[in-house]
Amino acid sequence: MVPGFHPAVRTWFERRFPEGPTAAQHGGWPHIAAGEHTVIAAPTGSGKTLAGFLACIDALYRAAERGEEVEGVTQVVYVSPLKALAVDVQQNLETPLREIAAVASELGFTPPALRAQVRTGDTPSSLRAAMLRQPPNFLVTTPESLYLLLTAEGSRKTLRRVETVIVDEVHSLARDKRGSHLTLTLERLTDLCERPPARVGLSATQKPIETIARLLVGAGPDRVDAAGEPRCAIVDVGHQRELDLAIELPADELGAVATREQFEDTLDRIAELVQSHRTTLVFVNTRNLSERVAHLLAERVGDEGVAAHHGSLSRERRVRVEQQLRAGRLRALVATASLELGIDIGPIDLVCQIASPRSLGTFLQRVGRSGHTRTGTPRGRLFPMTRDELVECCALLAGVRRGRLDAVLPPRRPLDVLAQQIVAECAARECSEEGLYALCRRAQPFADLAREDFDEIVELVSDGVATGRGRVAAYVHRDRVNGTLKGRRGARLAALTSGGAIPETGDYRVVAEPDETFIGTVNEDWAIESNAGDIFLLGSTSWRILRVSGGTVRVADAKGAPPTVPFWLGEAPARTWELSDEVSQLGAAIDSLLAQGNADQAVAIVQERCGVENEAAASVVWYLAAGRSALGRLPAQDHLIVERFFDDSGGMQVVVHSPFGGRVNRALGLALRKRFCMTFDFELQAAATENGALLSLGPQHSFPLEDLPRFLSSGTVEEVLRKAAILAPMFQVRWRHTLNRALTVLRFRGGRKNPPPLQRLQSDDVMVAVFPALAACQENATGPIEIVDHPLVRETLWDCLHDFMDVDGLRTVVEGIERGEIQVTCRDTTEPSVLAHEILNSRPYTFLDDAPLEERRSRNLSLPRGLPLDPRDLSALDPDAVARVREEARPDPRDADELHDLLMAQVLVPPRLQWEEWFGMLAERCRAMRVDTGGGVRWCAAEWRAQIDTLLEDPLSAPEAAAAAVRGHLDTLGPATTAGLSALTTLPVRAVEMGLAALEAEGFAFRGRFEPALGSEQWCARRLLLRIHGYTRQRLRREIEPVTPADFMRFLLRWQRVAPGAQHEGRGGLAEIVAQLQGFEIPAGSWERDVLPARVARYDAAWLDHLCLTGEVAWGRLRVREGVEVEAGVSPSR
Repeated sequence: MVPGFHPAVRTWFERRFPEGPTAAQHGGWPHIAAGEHTVIAAPTGSGKTLAGFLACIDALYRAAERGEEVEGVTQVVYVSPLKALAVDVQQNLETPLREIAAVASELGFTPPALRAQVRTGDTPSSLRAAMLRQPPNFLVTTPESLYLLLTAEGSRKTLRRVETVIVDEVHSLARDKRGSHLTLTLERLTDLCERPPARVGLSATQKPIETIARLLVGAGPDRVDAAGEPRCAIVDVGHQRELDLAIELPADELGAVATREQFEDTLDRIAELVQSHRTTLVFVNTRNLSERVAHLLAERVGDEGVAAHHGSLSRERRVRVEQQLRAGRLRALVATASLELGIDIGPIDLVCQIASPRSLGTFLQRVGRSGHTRTGTPRGRLFPMTRDELVECCALLAGVRRGRLDAVLPPRRPLDVLAQQIVAECAARECSEEGLYALCRRAQPFADLAREDFDEIVELVSDGVATGRGRVAAYVHRDRVNGTLKGRRGARLAALTSGGAIPETGDYRVVAEPDETFIGTVNEDWAIESNAGDIFLLGSTSWRILRVSGGTVRVADAKGAPPTVPFWLGEAPARTWELSDEVSQLGAAIDSLLAQGNADQAVAIVQERCGVENEAAASVVWYLAAGRSALGRLPAQDHLIVERFFDDSGGMQVVVHSPFGGRVNRALGLALRKRFCMTFDFELQAAATENGALLSLGPQHSFPLEDLPRFLSSGTVEEVLRKAAILAPMFQVRWRHTLNRALTVLRFRGGRKNPPPLQRLQSDDVMVAVFPALAACQENATGPIEIVDHPLVRETLWDCLHDFMDVDGLRTVVEGIERGEIQVTCRDTTEPSVLAHEILNSRPYTFLDDAPLEERRSRNLSLPRGLPLDPRDLSALDPDAVARVREEARPDPRDADELHDLLMAQVLVPPRLQWEEWFGMLAERCRAMRVDTGGGVRWCAAEWRAQIDTLLEDPLSAPEAAAAAVRGHLDTLGPATTAGLSALTTLPVRAVEMGLAALEAEGFAFRGRFEPALGSEQWCARRLLLRIHGYTRQRLRREIEPVTPADFMRFLLRWQRVAPGAQHEGRGGLAEIVAQLQGFEIPAGSWERDVLPARVARYDAAWLDHLCLTGEVAWGRLRVREGVEVEAGVSPSR
C-alpha cells in the first residue's frame, strides 16, 4: 500500500484486495496524490479505474480531516467516452465510497458525505436540476456533456473547484475529432477553475504513449519541456499478457466470398463454444451482422440465451441486455464496438471475433473483455470469412505475439471543432481575442494554430455565411476596436443543442406502439424504402411496421414472425498501418520460401510466427502459392503488382495489388481514377480494399501497363487527389458533417430536431454561397474546378484526404516508386488471379464512385469458387490459341465486293494470286488500282487514292490513312511487330508507330509480348486479344476434366489403402492409417476385425497397443449411443 493514504482508505483496500495493489495502482497513486498530470497505460482488468479514483477519495478524506469543506462541491470529473461506461463507473464508484465510509466509522473517524453522480444526455431533467442545487463530489460524464456543462450558465459555476479530471479509455478519443473537441473543453475548464486541475489519463492500449500524454496535458512551456516531452508522469506497465488465441475455420475451403454453408458452419461452431462456456461475447464489425448473428445463434442456443448489442439500440434496451449478461441470464451477447471498452458486464469466459477487426488494438481490447481480472487469461477465437481475412487474421496474431500496437495519430487543427468551441466559450463569457487565441493554442491539437486560421474562424462565426435565404451562423459579436468577442442572442442555445463532434447520421427513430417505447434507430434510406406490414429485426426482436412518417418508424411486436434485417450506412474503419505491415511481412516471408520451393517450410513458418494450427497455416500458404504462380511473385509494401485482364464484356480490369490498407488504397484508387479521367476523358468505375485498388476500364481504353506507375507524381499527387475528392460522394457527406460541427447547419432548431432532408438542403445552400463552382452544373464547366480557399472547404478536404484516405501515405508510396525503393511488376493475365477475386466481389462500401452494384463492370466476370488444382502462370498465352485466332481472323473474300471491303479496311494490300480475278473485275470498274509504293506493289481501293498519294509523298502528313492501314492489318493478323506491319504495308516504321499510337489511344490496339518467339514488343487488336485469352482459358479448363465412376472408385480404393499393393506396413504405417481415419466412428470390434487389417499388411494387434501406450493414439467415444442416458460430464466431448 502507498504510504500516506488515510487509514480508512488504506484499511478498506487491504481488506478488499489482500493481494495488494496492481502495478498500475502502485505506480499511479503517488503521482495522482501529488497532483501531477498522469497517464496510466495497463491491460484491461488491471485496476486502472480504481487507480484513478482511490487517490482522489483519499485526498478528499484527508481534506475533510483538515477541516476543509468538501461536501456539495465537485472536485473530481471523470470523463468516459461512452454513456453506458459512465453509468457503469458511477455505480461501481458508489460501492467503495459506501464501504470506505463504513470502515471510517468503524475506526472512529467521521466520514465525509461523498457523492458520485452521472451526467450524460440520458440523465433526467429532475436529476440535472438536483445536481445544480447540490453538486456531487465525483461527476461522471461524457466529453459532450462536459462541454454542455461548461457552456450552460447554471452548471458552469459548479465546476470552478474541480481539482482532478480523469479521462478513461483516452486512446478511443485520441484518434478522431472527439478527442480534439475534448482537449478544448479541458482548456476551457482549466481557464474556469480556481487552479488548474490535474489530468489523469487511463487506457489499456496506447502507442506512442508520449503522444497520448501530450494530448492529455496540452501545449505550452508549462505543459511541455524544452525537449518536447510532456510534463506528465507516465506509468506504462505494458499491454502484453498471456493470451489464449486461435483461428477457427469452417469445414469448406474459404473463398473470396463466404458461402451460406460456411456462414452456417461458423455459427454452428460458435454455438458449440457458447454451450461449452458460461458467457461468450461475440464481436462483429457491423450492426446488420450483429442482429443477424444474434437471431441465428438464438435459433441454435435458445431465444432467451442470446441478444444483440449495438449503438443503434436505445439506451434502455442496451442497459437491460448488459444487466441480463451481468446476472448470468444470457449465454452470449453479439456486439459491435459498443462493448469493446471497459463496461462492466460481468465475467466473460470467451470472446469470438467474426471477420478481422482490422486493428491490433481493437482486437486486444475486445479479447481483453474475457478473463477481465487481475490473474485471468483472456481467451479469443477468430473466425475469418474469406481467404484474405484468413491471411489478415494470421498476420494479426503474428503482430500480437510480437507485441505490436497501432500508432495513435490525433487530428491536427480541426477548424470546425474550433468554430464550435469559440461560439460556446463566447456564449458563456466575454472573451478577448488574444486570450481566446492563447487558450486554444494550449490544446495540443491546436498548438501550431496559425493566427490567420484563428482569425478566419472568428470572422466566420461573427459574420456568418450569406446564403439565398439570408445570413446564417453569425453567433458572435466582434468588437474589432477593443479586440473582444461576445455571444449573440441564440449562440448559447445553438452551442447547447447542436454541439459535439459526433457526426449526424440522419437515422429514423423506431417507436413501438401503443406505449411509445423507443426501440432504436434504422437507416433513413432503409426506412423510406420499407412498407407497412414489413417485418424486421431490431434488438433481437421481430417488429411489424405500422407506418413510416416524420422521421419515425411506428412498429408493433411481430410475435416472433420471420424477419428481415435492416441496414445501416457508415464508414468501415480501414486496416491500420501496423497491421498492414504485418500482412506484408507475412506475405514476403512466404514468397521467399515459395521461390525456393519450400512450401512445407512456409507452412511451418506460418505456424511458428502466428501460433496457428496446421490447417490454417496450410490454407494461407496454398492461397498465396496460387496467387504467386499466377503473378510470378506476391505483392508486398516494397513490391507492388499491377494485374490487367479482360472481362466478359470486352472491357479490362486493372488491379493494383498493394497491401497498404484501405486508407492508402482509397487514395491510390481515387487518384488513378482522376488521372485516367483527365487522360482518356472518360469517367471510370473504381474500388479499393485493404489489399489493393481496382480500375474498371471500358473497351476504349488501352495503354502500356508499365506506364501506370508513372500516372502519379509525388509533386502533384495531393493536388490530383484534391480535385478528385471534391467530386467524390464522400465530399458531400463530410461537408454536412463539417457544417454540423461548425454550427453552420444546426442539428436542432426551435427546440426540435432539424430533419435530415432539411439539413441536406441547408448544406447545399451553404455550398452555393462559399463554393459556387462545385454547386454549379458540371456539364457547363469548361475546365477543372478551382478549389476556393474557405475554412469550411479546407476542413472538409482535410477530412477526406487525411481521415477517409491517407494522402501522406500515398505520397510516400509514390516517392518510393520514383526512387526505386518500391518495385512495380506489371502482368497481363488471361484471367484474374486468385488474389484479385476478393476485390472483384467487393461490396458497395469499397466503391470510389456512385455507380450502383448492379452496374459494376467488375461483375462481368465468371470466377471459379476454389483455388486452382494446378496453379500456373496466367500471363502466358496458349500458342495454339494464337494460331487458332490467326486462322479465324485471316481474310477470305468470296467475291469482288468482299475484296473491295478488304481493300477499304486495309488500305494497302499485298497482291494475292487467288484474288487476281476479283481484283481485275474491280479495276475494270475503276473501284481498285495498283500502287507502286517504292517498297513494292500494293492493291488499294479507289476511294483511298488521294490519301495514299499524300501518304507516299510524306508518310507523316496523312496520319488518318496510316492509322487506317495499320488498323486493317492488325484486325486480321493477331500479334504482330512494328517491323512486320511496316513490311506488310510498305510504310516507314515511324508512320506505323504513329498509327499504332493513335489506335492505342482509342483502345483498339494493345502492346505486349504475346508470342515470346517474336522477341520484340508486339501489337494486337483488342477483339483478337480478347478471343486469344478466351481460348487460353478454355484450354486450361479442359485440362481439368471429370473422371468416370470406375476411375473414381479405383482412386478411392488406393486412397483408402485397400487396393492390392496399396497397403501400409508396420507400426508406422498403422499410425498413418489411424491419422487418416481419426474421428470416424464404428463399433470397437470392427476396427481390428475389418478396418485396420485391410489397410495394413500383416497387421499385428500389438502394434495398436504400443501406439496407445506411448500416447501416439488415443481412443474414445465422441457421441453417446442413441437411447443411452449419461450424466453431464461423463462422456468425452470435443
